[in-house]
Amino acid sequence: MKRAWLFGLLLALSVAGGAVAAPNKASGRIDRLVFKKLDELNIPPSTRCSDEVFLRRVYLDMTGTLPTPQECRRFLSSSDINKRAKLVEELFKRGEFADYWAMKWCDLLRVKAEFPSNLWPNAVQAYHRWLRTAIFDNMPYDEFARALLTSSGSNFRVAPVNFYRAVPRHEGDAIAQIVALTFMGMRTDGWDRERLMGMAAFFGNVGYKKTAEWKEEIVFFDPSKRFVDPETKQPVVARFPDGTEPRLQPGQDPRAAFADWLVGSDAFSRSIVNRVWYWLLGRGIVHEPDDFRADNPPTNPELLDFLAGELVESGYDLRHIFRIILNSKTYQLSSVPNAGNSQDKSYFSHYYVRRMDAEVLIDAINQITRTTEPYSSAIPEPFTWIPKNQRAVELADGSITSPFLDLFGRPARASGFESERNNTPSASQRLHMLNSTHIQKKILANPQLLGMHYKKPDKGKKKKAKLVWDPPKKALENMYLTILSRYPSKHETQVALDYGRDSGLSRRDASIDVVWALLNTKEFIYKH
Repeated sequence: MKRAWLFGLLLALSVAGGAVAAPNKASGRIDRLVFKKLDELNIPPSTRCSDEVFLRRVYLDMTGTLPTPQECRRFLSSSDINKRAKLVEELFKRGEFADYWAMKWCDLLRVKAEFPSNLWPNAVQAYHRWLRTAIFDNMPYDEFARALLTSSGSNFRVAPVNFYRAVPRHEGDAIAQIVALTFMGMRTDGWDRERLMGMAAFFGNVGYKKTAEWKEEIVFFDPSKRFVDPETKQPVVARFPDGTEPRLQPGQDPRAAFADWLVGSDAFSRSIVNRVWYWLLGRGIVHEPDDFRADNPPTNPELLDFLAGELVESGYDLRHIFRIILNSKTYQLSSVPNAGNSQDKSYFSHYYVRRMDAEVLIDAINQITRTTEPYSSAIPEPFTWIPKNQRAVELADGSITSPFLDLFGRPARASGFESERNNTPSASQRLHMLNSTHIQKKILANPQLLGMHYKKPDKGKKKKAKLVWDPPKKALENMYLTILSRYPSKHETQVALDYGRDSGLSRRDASIDVVWALLNTKEFIYKH
């Protein structure tokens, strides 16, 4: 079934849908700033992506799912000039949007029952539920950060306190490092010690107390604690990272004072809009997105400042940032480079091609083949029992995994670094997609994907519905819409029909070959 020449042929044929011409003049503030920088560097932007490419791209970038064939037909047949913007608004309302971005935040916040976070499943479920609800309800980002930084209570019942519970070493300096990484996009290993200790003092009064319930822990403000430098053993005065000192009242929780300073700082707004840009475009304006420092400047400072200003003016509405990016010409550029921008990796002259996340990839394969995936954990059931039809994107616990997720670079949720997720392709991944019984069994499980449908018996006849073949062109069209979210070209149609006729295989085996080949195209495995 797995014929190398067929793979090579279809891999060559199945490239991203063609781009359509767009006006050269940039529109919108984002586009003016991006194209101004490109003009300065004499880098021409690519053309606007086609509707087929945009449809698949925005579904994957916003929800981590593929559009269904019905959704593809509806969008591609629409002549509404505003259909792209309307689709963005529709996807905001879907539960898959909250599922996908809860997964992203769980990576960042190291949501995991096992080492190193050791939250235990009860806390994981509560934390994940709170994160997903905050995203679904579009909680303002400043409120989101304040809740994580200032909450107290049981980590089983007051979900945001798991931000502190997930820090492996419950000391002020360790907490400060995580806060800086998460909310300022900064790695404190380059800070001088005085700066780190001054920030650590805000968290030196965080106390932890166990309860009679197994693995439960109370996180609270403990005014009796005095923070001392672990090296010098001397008391440390709290100082904000900019060097200023807070005016703390006796008995005041310094975490609240720090939260007030943080949400009013440029670092707070610049860090999160840069992350959103990275999540949607594949590269940060500051890159890596969690490595803000003086000697790693933004490639487009005006763009970063504009986005940060938009966040503040919108009342810290992250959906507003998503919306203006997704509707920009910059986001909607083709991933196909031209002769003048093929070497650009930093200035956003074209959409940067990147592989689907491990969870998104296996969910897409399961959606296409109408199959499920088993997951397991070292923590015994019933704490880690997963419903059979649950998508990988919805897995709350980083300790629940599968061989596929491990192979395709799902992060261990140990550090909170964006780079912990490894989407670099490997030979083992290619072999798995090309030659594994895992993928083969999934393809065989869905006869409709191969071009068959159930025909109901005539009225009055006591017979079961039977599978019958669709016309070849209709079957091929459904394969392409299901797998690649577009219609096949005339050339692709002819190649597949010729193969079915000339290969000497049964229609079933020839159809399996075509499906398997399409699943191995770069167009399927990558976001483009």
